Amino acid sequence: MASFNCKLSLIFLIIVSMAFFHQTMADAYYSTPTISPTTFKAMPWKQAFATFYGDETASETMGGACGYGNLFNSGYGTATAALSTVLFGNGYSCGQCFQIMCVKSKFCYTGFTTITATNLCPPNWSQDSNHGGWCNPPRQHFDMSKPAFMKIAQWKAGIVPVSYRRVPCVKKGGIKFALQGNGYWLLVYVMNVAGGGDVASIWVKGSKTGWMSMSHNWGASYQAFATLSGQTLSFKLTSYTSHETIIVNNVAPSNWRVGMTYQANVNFH
Repeated sequence: MASFNCKLSLIFLIIVSMAFFHQTMADAYYSTPTISPTTFKAMPWKQAFATFYGDETASETMGGACGYGNLFNSGYGTATAALSTVLFGNGYSCGQCFQIMCVKSKFCYTGFTTITATNLCPPNWSQDSNHGGWCNPPRQHFDMSKPAFMKIAQWKAGIVPVSYRRVPCVKKGGIKFALQGNGYWLLVYVMNVAGGGDVASIWVKGSKTGWMSMSHNWGASYQAFATLSGQTLSFKLTSYTSHETIIVNNVAPSNWRVGMTYQANVNFH
């Protein structure tokens, strides 16, 4: 009887092991694209001030400290703002989305506008924080593109008090990866990020390597000192705000080139 029970136990273990092996192989092949412990939601309203820079064309807002380049090509358009040092957070706020509305000013329009953080408004230590040095720490300040500012207030106001809050970023399509660098150094600009809009950390994996952690360069750019040319590239990202992690498999083909942008078919929530 003991021998019979042992045989049954052995058969059971074999069946369980085969099922586990099959599921493990399936998981490896059909890798789950996201692990979502927290989906980002709108935050409470806070108080700040807003100014604008540039003209109606928003040409002076192109580029910026986040490294998004031409904001029309990268999908952000004119609905953008530069953040004061406190809000910018050494670049970890790049890509975050805010609703902003003018308050307590005769120049206010009703309603709010939604912008994406694409630039840094640097301190101006030669000016008093309440008279010209609007972006000096510890002030929370938005230096908006002129088209964005004109949606909440008359431009002749110059500066207005505002209420603002972080909101989820709604984007079309998947995350975009703009590649720079050379055969021994990969620099990646991460754009079109939904959900929290931001990135805390990123890893890269070539078709001949394991996962490698990339260091934060500046703004929305991350770098890896590795030889990755001629390899298909995958990325793993974690949101700075929601801590959600997403895996983007094989987003850049083996013949990827510097100066090109590649778009994934997945995004944050």
